[in-house]
Amino acid sequence: MQLDHLPLNRAAVIRAIDWDVLPDQEGHRLRSLGFEPGVTIEALHKGILMWRDPLAVRVGRMTVALRTNVAAAIDCELKP
Repeated sequence: MQLDHLPLNRAAVIRAIDWDVLPDQEGHRLRSLGFEPGVTIEALHKGILMWRDPLAVRVGRMTVALRTNVAAAIDCELKP
């Protein structure tokens, strides 16, 4: 499932990231923040606007805000 559809407060593992759909700067930012396959991630909360943007996610001990179109490029698998 894509990160933008991940249930809130559920841990998941990043399976893949579609770097081709992301702008170069956004890809660089995500790599710098530790977004890569195998990393545990958790969706914390979504924005209050109609588009539910941005999405706050936890990666390690960091909380990072992502636009939903960026989160849609990240494929995750729920942890059991």
